[in-house]
Amino acid sequence: MFGFFMSLFSCVGSTQTSDDGHFSLMKSCTFCHVSKPNGFRIVWEDDTFCAFIDHKPAAEHHLLIIPKIHITSVRSLTKKDTIMVQSMERIGHDILDGLSVSPSARRMGFHIPPFNSVDHLHLHVHGLPYASPFREAKYMISKDSHGNEKGYGWFAEVGQVIRILEKGGRVRVSPC
Repeated sequence: MFGFFMSLFSCVGSTQTSDDGHFSLMKSCTFCHVSKPNGFRIVWEDDTFCAFIDHKPAAEHHLLIIPKIHITSVRSLTKKDTIMVQSMERIGHDILDGLSVSPSARRMGFHIPPFNSVDHLHLHVHGLPYASPFREAKYMISKDSHGNEKGYGWFAEVGQVIRILEKGGRVRVSPC
């Protein structure tokens, strides 16, 4: 129980991964099997990433970008994953550019376990406005004024995640 509590509030932690740091596919993971025949509305895809429309959109445009390899969550990421997260952000901006969403109406980020819905890394890409204040509340960005990139919160903006990883930190619910 103590380990679980510390995993929520510590910016330093361990993760179980394969030799290359990540897993390939997990049979029980919904996002490891994203395809049009499986009911996903894919809008962009390459050999590494896939972008699809969220089945319960919180904003006018709500997409998810996932790596095609299984990475459990944003908490699993380390400094070596910075380039991957930057690539996911770039894909998100490219898609929102194609939808003519102005830069001021964009929000991108990750839910932090245990506040995530699927245990497969996925970047939420939003073209605002939000559908309701309730939906918006799920994606509140927590800023910190004490020298950390983020404060206490269940959602980390993609830029916060990149800066935390670049510094060798780990993303957690607590300030990082």
